[in-house]
Amino acid sequence: MTLALAHSRARTGVLAPAVRVEVYLAPGLPALNIVGLPEAAVRESRDRVRAAIHCAQFEFPNRRITVNLAPADLPKHGGRFDLPIAIGILAANGVVDVQSLARVELLGELSLTGELRPIDAVLPAALAATHAGHALIVPAGNGDEAALACAGEIFVARTLLEVVAHLNGEKTLPRAVRNFDSILPALYADLADVRGQLQARRALEVAAAGAHHLIFIGPPGCGKTLLASRLPGLLPEADEAEALECAVLASVSGQGFDVSRWRVRPFRSPHHTASAIALVGGGTGPRPGEVSLAHHGVLFLDELAEWGRHALEVLRQPLESGIVTISRAAGTCEFPARFQLVAAMNPCPCGWAGDPSGRCRCTMEVVLRYRARLSGPLLDRIDLQVNVPRLAPHEMRGDAPRGESTLAVRARVLAARERQHARCGKSNSFMRQDETEQFCRLRDRDQAMLERAMAALQLSARATQRILRVARTIADLEGSDGIGTTHLTEAIGYRQLDRDELRPAA
Repeated sequence: MTLALAHSRARTGVLAPAVRVEVYLAPGLPALNIVGLPEAAVRESRDRVRAAIHCAQFEFPNRRITVNLAPADLPKHGGRFDLPIAIGILAANGVVDVQSLARVELLGELSLTGELRPIDAVLPAALAATHAGHALIVPAGNGDEAALACAGEIFVARTLLEVVAHLNGEKTLPRAVRNFDSILPALYADLADVRGQLQARRALEVAAAGAHHLIFIGPPGCGKTLLASRLPGLLPEADEAEALECAVLASVSGQGFDVSRWRVRPFRSPHHTASAIALVGGGTGPRPGEVSLAHHGVLFLDELAEWGRHALEVLRQPLESGIVTISRAAGTCEFPARFQLVAAMNPCPCGWAGDPSGRCRCTMEVVLRYRARLSGPLLDRIDLQVNVPRLAPHEMRGDAPRGESTLAVRARVLAARERQHARCGKSNSFMRQDETEQFCRLRDRDQAMLERAMAALQLSARATQRILRVARTIADLEGSDGIGTTHLTEAIGYRQLDRDELRPAA
């Protein structure tokens, strides 16, 4: 046999398109050529495959070998094609039964000794192979991740020799097993550790209940970061579909996926020097950025006013749509980015504007210029804007009263989310305009109050819609069927940066 065909999967965003590995042995001077738009790492597989076949005690064909990775216009990255290339060469040389490759897909990087090394983006390939009705063979180091595609027939191998024995029917490889014993219970920091800050704690509860975006404004050391770190513990556990989406994104990111954190909602906290590409993703072979790695979780941006203007502005589209589209010359790919934004910032460059101590020496012009780093369109998309004052000395004493625990607040959050999903199948912050008009109706006097607030604070239509959704969440926390005056008043009160004394300069 001089022609063999093996099956594999490439990586394109969160997708795993099928790749046919065609191997042809022809007479002529010994050579191994790989065609089909391979990058450098794929071209280098020639030497790895040759050494691995020799070390596995198989004869390497002393002929002219052509390997075609089809489709030819799809870029091929990484060492994931080492195993299918090696198996294709052995099948063309008569070592492996060609018929056994018809419904089997292969992934894995080969070492020079023939051992299989783990690769990235295995989970999307496992899901795609399962959907196609094919079996999949992956390195043993990727077994836990691939097993998350539990409906598939997935085998794990440690060496090239084991794969050959399996395909020839001489030995059966072990299956990848979904090991729930290795999954650890999520441990969250307790909200009771936060002293005082009743309004900020309340805003955090409202944000968790409705998946609303939130920003804390206050002086250094007032507890902004401490509050933000308590949000993941208030959120409901991710369901199977959400956890699988997060796992796929972590898999293709190149940072690896920790199976022990299955169903734990992600909490991403990039440094304020991160670039726009680091936030939304990109690169030669586009990978997800921080907004996508925070999908179904929390993205915390500390020192928000210190971020670059361009980096902040790229957040506007994913905040609205929940999707990031990366366009490059080689093609376009989409990453989901339905995250909850929590931000923190100081009120001025020195951090003490508005503090009763009078420590701030910033002029009004300096303060306004500092706050103008946040554009109006970005602030419009942040539902809750809350002042966090400096704690009084007696509130920091060890014997000072502690607030409610995470478990107590989380119970109310879960009850509110159940009401929202029973009403419209989603959290309040994700409601469309027509759903907002249907489920967030106001009485005449409350509508008049909202219109007065719109005029006084110069609120946009988007900000007004978000006020209604926040009011609906507050009503859900109290178990109310309708939005009352107190609910609407509280929701308007959370628009701190829209007030005259805090509004950034135009």
